[in-house]
Amino acid sequence: MRVKMSIRNKLIVLLLLITIVPFGTSIVVTYLYTKESLKDQFVQENVNLLYQGKVNLEEYIDELKNLTMPFYNNIDFMNYLRYSYLNEDYMTKGTVNDVIQTILYSEENIKKVNIALVDGNRNISVSKRTIVLYSSIPDNLNRKYYQKAKNSPYNIYIEPMDSQGVNSRDVFTFHRTIIDVPSDRILGFISLDITPDKILGISRKLFDEDREEFFIFSPGGETIYQSEEISLKEDWVSTLLNTESPSGTIEIDSDSFKGLMIYEKVADSSGGWILAKRIPYITVFESALGVAKINIVFGIIGLILVILATLFVSFKITSPIRILLQNIKQVEKGNMNVDFDSLGNDEIGVLGDRFKEMVGKINRLINREYKLEIENKTNQLKVLQSQVNPHFLYNALQSIGTLALKNNVPQVYTLVTHLSKIMRYSMNMNEDMVPLMKELDYTKAFLLLQKERFGDQFDYTLKFDEETLYIPVPKMILQPVIENYFKHGFESNDESLGNLTIVGKKQQEHLLITIKDNGKGISQDRLNEINETFQMDNSSAPGDLNIGLKNIFLRLKLYYGESANFKLENNQDTGICVTISLPLMGGEEAESDHN
Repeated sequence: MRVKMSIRNKLIVLLLLITIVPFGTSIVVTYLYTKESLKDQFVQENVNLLYQGKVNLEEYIDELKNLTMPFYNNIDFMNYLRYSYLNEDYMTKGTVNDVIQTILYSEENIKKVNIALVDGNRNISVSKRTIVLYSSIPDNLNRKYYQKAKNSPYNIYIEPMDSQGVNSRDVFTFHRTIIDVPSDRILGFISLDITPDKILGISRKLFDEDREEFFIFSPGGETIYQSEEISLKEDWVSTLLNTESPSGTIEIDSDSFKGLMIYEKVADSSGGWILAKRIPYITVFESALGVAKINIVFGIIGLILVILATLFVSFKITSPIRILLQNIKQVEKGNMNVDFDSLGNDEIGVLGDRFKEMVGKINRLINREYKLEIENKTNQLKVLQSQVNPHFLYNALQSIGTLALKNNVPQVYTLVTHLSKIMRYSMNMNEDMVPLMKELDYTKAFLLLQKERFGDQFDYTLKFDEETLYIPVPKMILQPVIENYFKHGFESNDESLGNLTIVGKKQQEHLLITIKDNGKGISQDRLNEINETFQMDNSSAPGDLNIGLKNIFLRLKLYYGESANFKLENNQDTGICVTISLPLMGGEEAESDHN
């Protein structure tokens, strides 16, 4: 017992070690690798996103720059800028008005256009709420934003939205120096007040508002856009403004924020703005933490399964072997009635099943010879009895017919002959499908007996096309219908003549048999009840009328499937009409399959 316990403990320790160590190592390695991999992938995706945002902003700024270029091709407008004090006539001002209004309405986000001229400190402005205004503003050209545009190597300056002393984030202004090309003479400055809708739209597509922060700074440190309120005095802002690289990633580790900052600089020719995106570490490593949690959960589940499997192997693997040995001992003692539950689906379970099969085969071999002999004798006796009874009846009927002829009673001989034909046909179990002609011979014999019974009170008509007589049909499909007529529809005391008409013909690819009588008919409720019993699963249903009919219906479905049809309905005047529709080829196929 101690040896067994020692082996079991060793097995448990071994299985736990070879499971926990690989699982634990796998979890740690997977987490570290996934963490760095997802970090690099996450950073690259955001770098690509910021780059696309930079491209979109540059395209938009280039569009604004291009709006201030076409007037250079207008000679009258340029002459006005050069010599505005000499061009005060109506025609010249009309040209100026057209140019400045064209610029105003060339872009939906432009709110105001302003031109400050060097000559005489003249100022021209127009907005979407006012007409073109001409004025003179002293010291107009010394404004700080004009000086920044003048000193810029690209002759432009974009004034942030919150630096004009008006409502924050109202407009930002695009300033451009107007130069008298090809000379370097400065004629003035053109300014476009632009609503931030498009810039805001571009910015919102570059970050997740719930998990990330996004900023746009000007080269001078002004805030163009910020998703969160921050202080421009923070260290990371100055680090960002002083960096010379056009793009990159900076790790931030401060009391207020721990994570990554990804930035991208817009070209200096388009304003030199800096796009910055701050992403906390919890967002960066969210996917890696999720993967690690999944690995831990599966590791715990795997560990539990291993422990359970270890205990199962240690405590249960010997139990089925013990059961098998006990039954082997019973067989050795001569007890062949071994029986035990399945030992499982593994090799031991298969061995147990084979052992039970072997013992069963031994039992069957011991009893096979005399059991088979007794059963064969019983079957032979049954067959002999089934042959004696019909032969006795046939011989008896033949003797009666011979006696009738000797006594000069041919009518009795005819009736006995019909009865014998009916019995031979109905008792022959070797045929399932017969030619229609054979079925009709049997039906005629049955109807002749009924004719002899009822005399002038009954008459019948058989009308079948010649080409239908050799079509194979299921045996005994007409007699139950005719017998139902005599049981339920025919009244011998009725003064009217009972009549039965059976018609058969080909109709397209089907054999159509119609059986009509002039009997009492069936009520509509009873007819509905019979049709419902046809759809029941059981082969019979209560009521004498529909037992035989249901049998015909089931046999037709068995042989032909849905290709056959059996329909029962009332005639318009009196009696019922039974219609049987059989496919021409279906019966032959069914017969061959059955055989």
